[in-house]
Amino acid sequence: MRVLLEETAELFRVTNCHSDMTVRELKEELDLLAGIPFNLQRLQYLDQGVLMDDTTLKFHDVVPGGIISLCVWHYDGWTELILAAVEGDPSKLSGLGVTEDCCYRTANSQHFDDLEWKKWVSQRAFVALYITAHRGHLDAVQYLLEHGASCLSRSPVGRTPLHVASAMGRSDCIKLLLNYGASIHGKDAKGETPISIARRLQGGHSEQRMILFYWMAKLGVKQPVDLVPNEAFQKVKHGIGSKKKSKT
Repeated sequence: MRVLLEETAELFRVTNCHSDMTVRELKEELDLLAGIPFNLQRLQYLDQGVLMDDTTLKFHDVVPGGIISLCVWHYDGWTELILAAVEGDPSKLSGLGVTEDCCYRTANSQHFDDLEWKKWVSQRAFVALYITAHRGHLDAVQYLLEHGASCLSRSPVGRTPLHVASAMGRSDCIKLLLNYGASIHGKDAKGETPISIARRLQGGHSEQRMILFYWMAKLGVKQPVDLVPNEAFQKVKHGIGSKKKSKT
């Protein structure tokens, strides 16, 4: 089955669908494959209205190979933010409420007190980081992390930016997120870690590179990202051994 993100005209293929799959399950999969957090998704099929989470694809007569429309909820400036994040332009993101010193306001946020405002900005920064990491926009990811976006925050289904970067094999973004303290061990609502997602969707090579990047970040090892993984992994292993010996 295919899913069209209406705001950007991106088309995503979901291969593990079945007639008894619920709309909620599909949205959980799209959280990972399309990089749009679960709570911002609105699904439609043909001329039907919004598909309710507890209904099944069979209930809506979705045919194999059919196209489901994925729209973003049009409230509180989310559409603008998601479009800028998909494009990956830091200058556009900077003016859309992802930092506390930004003057951007919506009809809703202009009434927030300081605590509500900070929470709102933090959420927007996370969503921007989630999408830019998924799309592989390294400059935008760097900008957001430098300006306080948390790589440990989670989507409503428990996923971090590292989960979605791993799903897409975005090596540069994975390395950067790990350098900022992202965890390869954090589990989402389905019990999957960034490592297991990399293995499932990108194969063992991607998993190996992530482990390598993890230990490089832990040890402060700085090697070119295009090193042959086995060669670099041996250097990291040697570093681990040397570090342990120095403590004895």
